[in-house]
This record gives sequence, structure tokens and C-alpha cells, in this order.
Amino acid sequence: MSGITNDDSDFLEYEHGNLYGGTNWWGAFVIGLAGTILVTGAAPAFLTVFGASYIPFIIFFTITGVLLCLILAELSAMMPGRTGGSPSYAYPAYIRRFPRLAPHVNGMTAWMYWVGWMPVAPLNMILASAYIAHILGLDTSAGITPISTFIPYWTLAITVVGLLILSIPAYLGISFGTGMATILAILSMIPLTFLSIGFIFNLDAANWNELIGFPHLDGTSFFADMVTTTGTYPAWLMYVAYAFPLLWTVIAFEAAACYIGECKNPGRDAKIAMTLEGGYGVFVYSLLPISFVVVLGAEALSNPDLVDPKTMFVTFASKIFPGVAGAVMEWAMAIMLIVALVLSAMNSLMGCSRSLYQMSLDGQFPRFYQKLNKHRVPAPAMMTNVVASLAIAFMGGAIEIYSFSNVGYLGSFVPVLIGYYLLRKDRPNVPRPFRLPEYFKWISLALAALYFFVWFAGGLIYSVIGGQAIYYFLGVATIFLYLPLYWYRKLEDRRDGVPASALPNG
Repeated sequence: MSGITNDDSDFLEYEHGNLYGGTNWWGAFVIGLAGTILVTGAAPAFLTVFGASYIPFIIFFTITGVLLCLILAELSAMMPGRTGGSPSYAYPAYIRRFPRLAPHVNGMTAWMYWVGWMPVAPLNMILASAYIAHILGLDTSAGITPISTFIPYWTLAITVVGLLILSIPAYLGISFGTGMATILAILSMIPLTFLSIGFIFNLDAANWNELIGFPHLDGTSFFADMVTTTGTYPAWLMYVAYAFPLLWTVIAFEAAACYIGECKNPGRDAKIAMTLEGGYGVFVYSLLPISFVVVLGAEALSNPDLVDPKTMFVTFASKIFPGVAGAVMEWAMAIMLIVALVLSAMNSLMGCSRSLYQMSLDGQFPRFYQKLNKHRVPAPAMMTNVVASLAIAFMGGAIEIYSFSNVGYLGSFVPVLIGYYLLRKDRPNVPRPFRLPEYFKWISLALAALYFFVWFAGGLIYSVIGGQAIYYFLGVATIFLYLPLYWYRKLEDRRDGVPASALPNG
């Protein structure tokens, strides 16, 4: 056990991750860009449903993601030895008030986070495979329908091969992974930035009247009832429902927190990495939909074909540069987006494996996951991600995977945000290398309430309105797999004579 002390004699005691401290704020930032890149799949899906009315909707929730990043920056700087991102900060916050509950808060939060982040790898490889197949002219008409979504054989093949290749840098550790991520990140930021400010390259192509009143695609007002393929619903109900998959993407730039424990100077690096991540996230998530709306317009966005990211991005680029050969533009956009999606997939394999590792150190997951390879990488946890990702690939589509994984992901932040409030209230004298204003403890509680409402009410409503009930309840079932894994660890502890209270009181 290791702790942090100060002259006021308060300290946090917890299991340290003991991973290789081979990166800095830049490494955490570039690998964490995986979360921002999720906009490539989300924006087309939402814009083709809401049109301009999507813009204030996404800006609001993106700002909550920035607040979350700032809160995680303080927590990660307070607990530099923890690894695995946001869930790892829950246990030290609860142990004094709720010593019996705290281990389960820790284990369940980490497991839900893993359920949320692990599917990002297959999701992005599926999206990348569509571009690869298009470039190579592969036949995507033949395939299978394992659950309810058709999957071309070539999509599965490219996804499987891609995941196996990406497991190599993930296995070799943070230093190698950061080097590869830096190259991919720079190449990824080119298309993301271009898509976000593309209208400045052809101001004549932009019609700013499309934004007036933020109407729906059919021209009705922001608060008018909305007609969907499953029925007509009040606008507020649609906003609550679609906030569920939306939050899965717009808070995902918090992924940089997964690597603060591997930074050489976490107290300094945490605030830089998390602030940069949040800032670039707001830039992309706010401007990209604005750019699409003013350039493409409601009429074009009403075309259901544009729900496919490749189709939307190529159409957008062709409007910006109408004189450029369509084939050249199509290839350029496809290649840049493949690079962006590959970076996001690599982060998924690396990041949430740290959550399983920390969870095992803390006593809620089988000891097998405590093992590190010679590069100080939690290899068994990382390889579990690869195997699970291969299975998730059979869900076949972005919205399906969003619905499955967000049951875990969004819910995992509620105990962490409440934990931040508890630390501020109960442990005011713990050293905080990066300290937010005191009122952030109330912001944290407000975010916890908002996220819980969207997770519970929005998730249930969306599973019906969005036709994703089977994937939503598969996510619920996966969350409860925590229990047999926890019971197995307790069996290991009893077999080896480990005391029931494996973790210390902080």
C-alpha cells in the first residue's frame, strides 16, 4: 500500500497500479483522442434524425463532458498511483463513510466502465472496414445476420485482422503505443479539424439560415413533435431518449484519464492532458455538426443514406471542393478517417484493460488479471479485451454497439461524480496538486443526477424508440457478470487465507 500525506495528516491509502511511468501529458492526450474520434460515427446518426435541432443538444452535453474532464483532472492528480481511468477514483472516496459498500462500488464501477469502453475497438474497426472495403472494391453483399444486423463477411474479416494487429502495440506498452498514437493522432486531427471548419474553405457553400431557430429536418420548430419510423413523439421525449447514445460519445474524451497513472509527473500532466482533451472535444463536437448543417442543409440530411459516415463525409467534402475529382476526394477522406478510427480502436484495447487490472489489485476481480508482461502492461486484461472485442464485432453496427455499451459506460460515472463530492466534503485536507473552485462539488452532484437520469430513463426510452431493446438488455445482462467474477475472487481469497477485508480503510 502507498499513500499521499501532508502536514494536515490526511491522506488517501490505496493500491497503486505500478505500471510503467513512460509517458506525459502528450501521451495521455493523443491516446485519449480516441474518444473525440467517436464523433465520426455519431454525427451522421444524429444529424439524419434531428437536423439543426441536434446542435444545441450536443453543445450542452459536450460542455458537461468538459466539466467531467476537469473533475477527473483533480481526482487523477490526487491519486497518481491509480490506473484505469475514472472508475479507479471511486473506492478511496467511499471507504470512510461506507466501508462495506466501497469495494462493490469500486468493482461494479470498473466493470461498467470496461463494458462501456471495450466495444469501442470493434465498433471503430467495423466503421474502418467499410472505408477499406470501398477503397479496395470488395464485395460487401454477402454476409450473415447473427442477431438483427447484417454483417458482410469482408467486414468481419477486416475487423478481426485489424484487432489482432492493434493488439501488438497494446501489448508492447505505453511508450511504443504513444509513439504510434502520436503519428495516428496527427493524421486523425487533420480530417476532424477539416470537417469541423470545412465551411471556411468555401463560404459560398454555407447557408447560415439553416441554423435559425434550430429546426427539425422537416422544418418544424425545436419543440415540435417528431415523426420517426416507430411513431410520433414529443420533442422532449426524443431529446431524453437520444441523450443516452449521445452521451456515450460526447464524454468519451475523458479517456485520457486512463493514462495519468503512467505519466512521469501526474500532478502536472493531469490538468494539461484533461484540459486539452476537453477543449479539443468541444471544438470538434460543436463545430462539426454546425459545419454539416450549413453546408449540406436539411434537405440533404433528410436522405437516410447519409447515416453512413462515409457517404456523409464524402458528400460534404464534394460540396466544399466541387471542382476536385470525386474519386480523389473520396479516397483522401476515406484514408484519413481509417487512420482516425484505428487510433480509437487501439486506445480501447489499451485503456480499459487498465480498469480490469486495477480492479484485480483492489480485490474484486480474479488475480489472473494482476499479471504484467515485461513491458509492464496488464497483458491478460488486454488480451481479454481482444477476445471480447472479436465477439462484440458480431453485433454489426454502430448504433447497436452504442446501445449495448452505454448501459455500462454512462452509469459508471455516477458513483465517481458522487465520490468527488464526498472527497471534497469529507477529505478537504488531502493534497490536491490541481484544485478546482469549491463550487465544483455541487457541479459534480448535478452531473451525477443528470447522467443517472439519462442512463436510467433515457436508456429505457431509447431502447424502445430506437428499436435497440435487445442490445440494451444484453448490456444489462453483461453488467451482472460482475457478480460471478467477484465471487470467484472471494473464493480465491478464502482458498489462500486472505482476510475478508482485503483493502485498507483510508
